[in-house]
Amino acid sequence: MTLPPPFGSAGEHRLQQHLGTADRAARFYDQQVRPHLTPEMSDFIGRQAMVFLATADSHGECDASFRAGAPGFVHVIDEQSLAYPEFRGNGVLASAGNMLENPHLGMLFVDFTHHHVGLHVNGVARLCQDDDLRRSHPGLPQDTAPGRTPHLWVHLTVEEAYIHCSKHIPHLEPAPRPGSHDQGRPRDTHYFTRQQPAYRSHGPRRDGETADQ
Repeated sequence: MTLPPPFGSAGEHRLQQHLGTADRAARFYDQQVRPHLTPEMSDFIGRQAMVFLATADSHGECDASFRAGAPGFVHVIDEQSLAYPEFRGNGVLASAGNMLENPHLGMLFVDFTHHHVGLHVNGVARLCQDDDLRRSHPGLPQDTAPGRTPHLWVHLTVEEAYIHCSKHIPHLEPAPRPGSHDQGRPRDTHYFTRQQPAYRSHGPRRDGETADQ
């Protein structure tokens, strides 16, 4: 009996068979995919100042998000686990909320400036209070964002980690953020949406209220 590949989903394996890429994919799994972080992967994560997140709720509805901080804000605990802080934001908690329903988390680190390579890290996440995680992992960084205390930590148990090749990763030049603001730029709260909340547009208006209020 032929055993299924040790990595990848049933769907990707079916598609590999259909498109004739199974042998090539098997070589990639064997040569590039690991069930833990290698020392080189850990060093790479420690140099990164951003990460892209992929989560889904219990119904499979997906969400993509982004986190950034000082290099090393994603802290490698050991070859099988890492953690990153969650700070207070808009209060929606979309990614963390998905993890409560479906703990599978995908992380993508990309080096846009030097080696132009990426690293996928997939695994099972759990949400931790700051004090609780520090009791079990006292080496956790203390000042990942100066003046801010983590609201929660996301602890990831690594299941697979593998390279994202450099071929189509663009080169970006690091630069300081501009100090002046574009006067014509809308505020973040209005950037993609009307000032008036969407649910108000379907109800009766109060006296004197216009559509643009």
